[in-house]
Amino acid sequence: MECHECGLGHAVPVLPDGTAARCTRCGATLHKVRATSLDHAFAYTCAGLVLFLMANFLPFISLEISGRVQSTSLVTGVYALYRQGLWELAAVVALTMFLAPGLRLGTLALVLGGLRLRRPPRWLPLLYRWADLLGPWAMMEVYLLGVFVAYVKLIDLATIVVGPGLYSVGGLMLAIIAAGTSLDTETVWREFERRGLVPTPPPADPRRPTALCHGCGLVSNLPAVGHGECPRCGAVLHRRRPESLTRTWALVVTAIILYIPANLLPVMTVISLGSGAPDTIMSGVIELADSGMWPLAALVFFASITVPVLKLAGLIYLLVTTQRGKTGQLRNRTVIYRIVEAVGRWSMIDIFMISILVALVQLGELATIEPGAGAVCFAAVVITTMIAAMSFDPRLIWDAAGENHG
Repeated sequence: MECHECGLGHAVPVLPDGTAARCTRCGATLHKVRATSLDHAFAYTCAGLVLFLMANFLPFISLEISGRVQSTSLVTGVYALYRQGLWELAAVVALTMFLAPGLRLGTLALVLGGLRLRRPPRWLPLLYRWADLLGPWAMMEVYLLGVFVAYVKLIDLATIVVGPGLYSVGGLMLAIIAAGTSLDTETVWREFERRGLVPTPPPADPRRPTALCHGCGLVSNLPAVGHGECPRCGAVLHRRRPESLTRTWALVVTAIILYIPANLLPVMTVISLGSGAPDTIMSGVIELADSGMWPLAALVFFASITVPVLKLAGLIYLLVTTQRGKTGQLRNRTVIYRIVEAVGRWSMIDIFMISILVALVQLGELATIEPGAGAVCFAAVVITTMIAAMSFDPRLIWDAAGENHG
């Protein structure tokens, strides 16, 4: 096996049940072995599918103010954003709230359920690769935190009735997390090998150049000329991600440019009795702090202001030190990359909160909330920085320091 974060090769023996293999150089997890992981993941996935349907069809949240009642469902927020002319924001919320979670749960259920058949379909490995790609874009846990922020903002202004759909979202979040933590990619691909769905690859010759497959994690030899194909899943092999530093720089610069209007333009406007003022991200944090909600203000400030800035700073630091071939703090820089990749999605809290508020507060002259162009720019910053972290190859940190020979 090759570590996907530092590029060090390991001869990993057959592991006993309940153990894991970690990289001896950077500490990244290479492989986890649980005899019942496929069964548990299938159970959690099926539960998640049921909860996903419940969350979409059961009452979600209702708002009552001055005798007027406004109810909402999960899809209402997407429709409200589209109706306001912000189709880009509606597309982002639809992707992260409906398409990615629903398709990931559906594909995982088909794959894990298909492996329980006597003759599993031949297309299961390809379907699993697609399910793996959807993982980072399913943001149910972030959406639930956005619901909590929206609830706190409205609780003093109106009567909020929480429906069973919201409890279903909470259960769905737990099911997705449980399925993800119980499932190990290498275990799934070895099961594909055992069932004859993919060929059993020959062992890689360490004396020849090797490459780690980004589709299934197999280490195999590269051909003498050109790019090869993974003998297990058929994906194109690259020793390192092509043009990793150039692409990451381009995405980082794009995110920096977008971050300026994201903070200067209003993200939403609250209109009450015919008058209202636009709110930026920072003014929303100040409003929460002035209302005495310091913990929530600190949470929103951290997720919407601190995280994007630190993520951009972290990526720039990794890019500069890698290009200059710095040899110090290699493991610490790998940990920085690990953190940058993990925390970026949490900046979507504000976007999800806006989608909920826009759907709930549509009470005509009494009270209305309209989304602003700043929300579109901020969503673009979050998505761009997530793709930038995916484009950066952390193994280049160790390559530039001369730690990965050959």
